Amino acid sequence: MSYSAPPETVSFHGLLFDMDGTIIDSTAAVVKHWHTIGAEIGVDPKVILETSHGRRSIDVLKILRPDKANWEYVRNMEGLLPKLYGKDAVEIPGARALLDSLIAANAPWAIVTSGTLPLVTGWLDVLKLPHPEYLVTAESVKNGKPDPACYQLGRDKLQLGSGAEKDVLVLEDSPAGIIAGKAAGCKVIGLVTSHTLEQVVAAEPDWVVRDLESVNMVSCEGGQVTLQISDALVAAAVPK
Repeated sequence: MSYSAPPETVSFHGLLFDMDGTIIDSTAAVVKHWHTIGAEIGVDPKVILETSHGRRSIDVLKILRPDKANWEYVRNMEGLLPKLYGKDAVEIPGARALLDSLIAANAPWAIVTSGTLPLVTGWLDVLKLPHPEYLVTAESVKNGKPDPACYQLGRDKLQLGSGAEKDVLVLEDSPAGIIAGKAAGCKVIGLVTSHTLEQVVAAEPDWVVRDLESVNMVSCEGGQVTLQISDALVAAAVPK
């Protein structure tokens, strides 16, 4: 397998971005934070980290510490993360440039994340990244990824519904998120930033790229955003 697919130009009516692993990489911060939280609540942090990426904290806690699985605790716990470990997060390459180009063109986009509102806004503020007009967070839906509800809600916020005539692109790094995006009727770009290539490919995204440097906006007109996807994994290697 190699990232050698020729550049491809594709158009969509809107874009839905995951947050961690897609716009930012807060892995180092999350590892430190879960070690602290794990010690506080008496759960092995290694067990937490094995299952937490791409999933809502409340869903992880429902399994490991049901008594802590409430929004008051989760929002407070996640809200501390950017404040305590802000220096441990970095941008995913290409993320800021892509977001800036979408905003400059007034293109429709939203963030759809498994993080809570305090976590998402905290990271955007720390890294001085743009806040979206539309945001779907952990609190927004009853069931988290891989359930498609979050991306269905993202489509609704962009007024793009669930009809096949409205092509929407999801940008994701976790297998759970890729599966959710596909189930919501979206095309999906899978980023190999937090999981192995094999794990990303197994979730069956439409394209696989290293990071967002492979995704560039070409134009935004007539209600459609045209992107160029370059240096993707060769098409034959990605199951459709």
